[in-house]
Amino acid sequence: MRLVHYEAKGDDELASQTLASTVEFADTVLSRARGLMFRRSVPDDYALVFRFEKPGTRDLHMAFVPFAIDALWLVDDEVVQKKRLRPWVGLGRATADTIVELPAGAADDVEPGDVVHVEE
Repeated sequence: MRLVHYEAKGDDELASQTLASTVEFADTVLSRARGLMFRRSVPDDYALVFRFEKPGTRDLHMAFVPFAIDALWLVDDEVVQKKRLRPWVGLGRATADTIVELPAGAADDVEPGDVVHVEE
């Protein structure tokens, strides 16, 4: 499983890039509440994916996360917001049906309007 970024290049051409080859899902109440808290680090090719039934306002916090991350808020795989969250104090909020947390710098080439998709 991998997380792939599709960037429009014009004339309906898409360029793809693998953002993460190690994908973990936060799919229980406990795993969603914990997120990346209490971890010391994550691998460079890692993504934590939160999926929800429908789009809604989704908040992220960095309490007890001692490293920066890139966060992506998606609706139907389209990036609606990207934000770098600082260790311990970072906060983010946007509408999403999926949130992706990546190591800081992993989403540097991702922009709102791009597509990010988990592929089996």
